[in-house]
Amino acid sequence: MQLIIDVGNTRVKVAIFDDDVMVAKKAITLPQFIENLGDFVAAYPVKRAIISSVGRLSQEQSRSVQLRFPTILLSHNTPLPFVNDYGTPQTLGVDRIALVSAFAKAYSGKNGLIIDAGTCITYDYINAEGHYKGGAISPGIRLRYNALHTLTANLPLLETHMPEQIVGDSTEMAIHSGVMMGVVKEIDGIIDQYKRDFGVDTVILTGGDTETLSKRLKNSIFAHSNFLMEGLNYILRRTND
Repeated sequence: MQLIIDVGNTRVKVAIFDDDVMVAKKAITLPQFIENLGDFVAAYPVKRAIISSVGRLSQEQSRSVQLRFPTILLSHNTPLPFVNDYGTPQTLGVDRIALVSAFAKAYSGKNGLIIDAGTCITYDYINAEGHYKGGAISPGIRLRYNALHTLTANLPLLETHMPEQIVGDSTEMAIHSGVMMGVVKEIDGIIDQYKRDFGVDTVILTGGDTETLSKRLKNSIFAHSNFLMEGLNYILRRTND
């Protein structure tokens, strides 16, 4: 069995895979990571691990995993199941590497766009020949709400809400319309352009805001909530096989 560790800015997502099947999953706060990880893996015969960290995992925390299991620390130097044509591969986020790897396994031979709707919204394009070309990064939903509140004098900080109509008849509803409708139109517009310019025929939507957004997009997408974890598992398996 494989232990998958995805470190974000405030939380660590961990999962256990038996070959290609996820058998357990949990989110742990960063300060409690080591303490909770032991309880999480206790019931499983884990043989190896992979760590993907875009957050603040300390050397001590990382070392504690490495002492317990043979561990891969994911980077652009890790053997990958695609050709990386990114101009600055050393700056490509490991989360994006994992997502493109998941696509390379599940949709080989397709022109693909992977959209990860989380803290940021990332767009990643891989062509049918298995070459990763790059993409885009834009602010996610919560960043947009937070920016309107912190960078203006009077706008309130609101919880995420998808409005029913585009016309906001109050300041709060105008914010919801601007943020949520703006994100939906952005994603649909980018999908349309990738279809026109690159013949993209498969679009994946993943990340924490997948459920919120998927029903409002006009374009056909495949929603995969565990896509990143599946990509990490694939990288780990093919590196050790």
